Amino acid sequence: MAKIKWKSWRDIKGKAWVLRWKKTGKGRRYYIKHAPDAKIRMFTIGKEKPTHYWKATLVSKEAAQVSHLTLEATRISCNRYLRAKLGRDNYLMRILPYPHHIVRQHKLMAFAGADRLQSGMRHAFGKPFGRAARIKTDQQLLYVKVSKNDLDIAKQALRRAKMKWPMPSKIVIEKINADEKEIK
Repeated sequence: MAKIKWKSWRDIKGKAWVLRWKKTGKGRRYYIKHAPDAKIRMFTIGKEKPTHYWKATLVSKEAAQVSHLTLEATRISCNRYLRAKLGRDNYLMRILPYPHHIVRQHKLMAFAGADRLQSGMRHAFGKPFGRAARIKTDQQLLYVKVSKNDLDIAKQALRRAKMKWPMPSKIVIEKINADEKEIK
């Protein structure tokens, strides 16, 4: 089967489907029995230093559903740029959303005689083929903590990461107080 564009799953519709169990007289039952693991594994990259007083954050402008592949592509592109420009331990990058939502696809055949083989929209629940993170409006997507000298590089890395997301987003720059850093 051909891979369908993510545009079909970008909008948030209905409730989130996750691996939940229901206790019945016959024991536990899963609504969705299996789902592929998320491709993204690392959510925190780099090392936090006491000199990181600036935080560049990518914030969503619209609500959307984002695939786990998007999260991984964002992590790779942003991390590669930051590591090339700043080195391994001169920044802290953190990706905030986690792909809990299980995305299903009702596969249809598209060839001659397919109508004899498939049952149309009967039993159209679909099979799980991926995971997604549900993003709300004005939700933080990822942030990079750097020193003042490296702030322009962090902005450029977030601009590159911004291109991977299916919805519009903005970059917010803020200064972290020294008092707040000592508490955390």
